[in-house]
Amino acid sequence: MKLNCDLGESFGPWKMGIDEAIMPLIDSANIACGFHASDPVIMQHTVKLALKHGVSIGAHPGYPDLVGFGRRSIACTPKEIEAFLIYQCGALDAICKAQGTKIEYVKPHGALYNDMMKNDTVFMALVQGLSKYRKDLKLMILSTNRNIHFKELAKPYGIKLIYEVFADRAYTKEGLLVPRTENGSVIESTDEILERIEMLQKQKKLKTICGKKIELQADSMCVHGDNQKAVELVRALREYIG
Repeated sequence: MKLNCDLGESFGPWKMGIDEAIMPLIDSANIACGFHASDPVIMQHTVKLALKHGVSIGAHPGYPDLVGFGRRSIACTPKEIEAFLIYQCGALDAICKAQGTKIEYVKPHGALYNDMMKNDTVFMALVQGLSKYRKDLKLMILSTNRNIHFKELAKPYGIKLIYEVFADRAYTKEGLLVPRTENGSVIESTDEILERIEMLQKQKKLKTICGKKIELQADSMCVHGDNQKAVELVRALREYIG
């Protein structure tokens, strides 16, 4: 199981996250592409940092929502979503190319990620966009009891999926992420998170916010690195997973 983290989310002089401390501890970095956060200089710096530490690079596209940090759903047509994806992946890929590398996968950000998991039309717009841009790019999605469903939708387009779980986010009984607007949506206790990961590794299950256990495939685990406590958590997970 790999560790991934959303990085490169600063904007101009505004600082977000502790990328320099997080990058050496993870396997793959989901780098913001300018729509919900970041700018060309930040993107360039983050790619350079990933290369320095041998970290795989993934594009982290979102809705065009800098003010809301991409966490607000926007009513878009499938063609718009497809264009947003290609535009953002192309921008990051160009910056990667200039440094002798390329993006390896795509993980939608925030509301776009959540909408993808709830609405097959949004999911298909992303899959079709990837198939037109680069079929070798994998799409990272939330691991749920509908993994086979999404795999079958993506298969005709030649897009492979990466199934992701969240170490520090609470799950609903349906296997989706508890909205950040609700109490208990983010888990802050390192001990509790390590207990969850141990259960995931040994039983392939996670406990939901209501106490129910759900079975999940875990190819990659997302951790958030936007504060000093998060750095300690990522370091503990790195030591635990190895």
